[in-house]
Amino acid sequence: MKLVTRDYWRASWISLGLAALFVALLAGAQALETPTSYLHITRAEVLSEETRGFMPPPYALAALEPRGEWTARELPHAPRLHHPTGGLPQPDAALTQIIWYKVTTGDLAPIPAPHYLYIPRWKSDGTIAVYGDGRLLYQSHANLQWNGSNRPLWIALDETAGARPPREIVIRIQHLAGIGGALSSLWVGDGDALRWRYLTRDWLQAQLPFMSSAAFLALGVFSLAVWLKRRGEKLYLLFFVISAAAWIRTLHYHIGLDRLPVSDEWFGWLTVNSLFWLITGTHLFLEQIHQHRQAWLNRAAFAVTIACSILTLPLPGLPDATLVAPLIYVALLALADMAFAADLWHSWQSRSHNGMLSAGWCLFSTQFGVHDWLLQNNLVSIEGLFLGAYANVGAFFLFTYVMFRRYIDAHAEVERVNASLEERLHQREAELTTIHRHLREVGQRELLNRERQRLLQDMHDGLGSSLVSALRVVEHGQLNENEVAQVLRGCIDDLKLTIDSMEPLDADLLLLLATLRFRLAPRLEASGIALRWQVRDVPPLAWLDQRNALHILRILQEAFTNIIKHTQAHEIRVATEEKSDGVVVTVSDDGQGFDIEQAMRKGGKGLTNQLRRAEAIGAKVSWESSGAGTCFSLWLPAKGGRVPDAKQTVQPKNLS
Repeated sequence: MKLVTRDYWRASWISLGLAALFVALLAGAQALETPTSYLHITRAEVLSEETRGFMPPPYALAALEPRGEWTARELPHAPRLHHPTGGLPQPDAALTQIIWYKVTTGDLAPIPAPHYLYIPRWKSDGTIAVYGDGRLLYQSHANLQWNGSNRPLWIALDETAGARPPREIVIRIQHLAGIGGALSSLWVGDGDALRWRYLTRDWLQAQLPFMSSAAFLALGVFSLAVWLKRRGEKLYLLFFVISAAAWIRTLHYHIGLDRLPVSDEWFGWLTVNSLFWLITGTHLFLEQIHQHRQAWLNRAAFAVTIACSILTLPLPGLPDATLVAPLIYVALLALADMAFAADLWHSWQSRSHNGMLSAGWCLFSTQFGVHDWLLQNNLVSIEGLFLGAYANVGAFFLFTYVMFRRYIDAHAEVERVNASLEERLHQREAELTTIHRHLREVGQRELLNRERQRLLQDMHDGLGSSLVSALRVVEHGQLNENEVAQVLRGCIDDLKLTIDSMEPLDADLLLLLATLRFRLAPRLEASGIALRWQVRDVPPLAWLDQRNALHILRILQEAFTNIIKHTQAHEIRVATEEKSDGVVVTVSDDGQGFDIEQAMRKGGKGLTNQLRRAEAIGAKVSWESSGAGTCFSLWLPAKGGRVPDAKQTVQPKNLS
């Protein structure tokens, strides 16, 4: 609340300062005036003529001298109006009236600069023409009803070659009978002395409404673009509706000097009904701010707006919107007061500062319509200003402020949420870091434990079993020293293979085979068996780690052990090749072979261990044996993981 109040008063003081500066400039300009350089005419002779239809003004008054009795009148002259029930469907057949105003300028002294006639305000639902000494100086060329009467006139009197200041000025206003036909006081004299008056009024009456409505519409188009991206934000759509309705409503304040692209009837319909659209849209906008829906009031606003928009359409048999506007505005004022009073109350209840500020201004500015209605019907001085234009100016600044504050608050909320999310993210990161460190420690301990168990199991099944068997045989005296030494060498080789399996391999099968060759070469050489190494490059196996490497080493070690013990071979050939989505390692010899089926039936422990280890890593093993030798094949998959349907195959060939 303090922030809104501070911003509001800051804007108010700035506005007051600018207004004071503007008044000071006007006072300075007025002080520099020379009283004898201009005339302020407040009396004129007036003559009225009843006519039918609209006739173009004559080029010279001598061709059509007004007839009748001239009557002296005070200026501004604004007779009481009575509104006809009909419109202007046929301008050439409508009942019209011509009012002539005649004033004398005296002897205007010649000056280097031209003299000007300044008319602050004139009202004519028709045409206006200005004559100087019987010569046509100016005539309106716009529509009949909407002819720029809110724009002050600035007419040069002697700006042509050989012209002299006119002694007599005659103004011809032809208007629809019953409406229009009013003229303010006149100013005649030096253009430099009067220009500031004209520019000030033109800026206040026309330029300010134009600039504010154009800026309002530009922000509305921007809000529409935002709404097209964020359809859930109805406030942006309503802001566009308000800005568009305000722009249409203020058109009649600053246009009309040139002919409009639409007829008087259609432009009047837009001007009158846009005020209904503006009030209904503003009410819905305020509802979005204070978040209190008023269904009955919404239905009433929509019903009145739609009814007036339909009943005043420029169609045959329907009343002209411009002519019945004084009656329509009574219903409009009641609707606006009721809607904005309710919005102010609900904004106060919901403690919506933006809502209270906007609804309060709307309720206050709605009362400007009373003054404008009186001015339009010549019940107050016609030299006054239509206050409705400034209601839109104030609404533009207030509604823009509301949208600005909404954007700032939304941005601050986003920053707050982001800060909260960032803080929560840091907390979660810290928690995850702690959990990850803990899991990593647990994983390392688990890995070490599994590796320890694997090594213990392997040493128990391999080295331990060999040592226990050798110990029993030695205790029974069944081995000599050479045989004992042979058993111990096997145990040492078995231990070395276990240690070698712990070395990093980087998925390199060839490195693993080279390690095996290094370890078994002395044993083969001692047994008199030659080794033919026909290993070729094969793709790396990503799943090949220390644990799987030990299985491969044990499988191949068993194959070499079987050859050394049972085949009486003289040569062993080791080869590799890429085949069937994997790698095949073959170990073949030239020994006497053996009966594989019989060995399997007798429960050969070595063959069983090879099958079990191959299944553990998803590999396949096979044997082919004949009198010419034995060939052992180990197929290793290219991708890791067990092969569920992997069946070990034995392809025996009985000895011949």
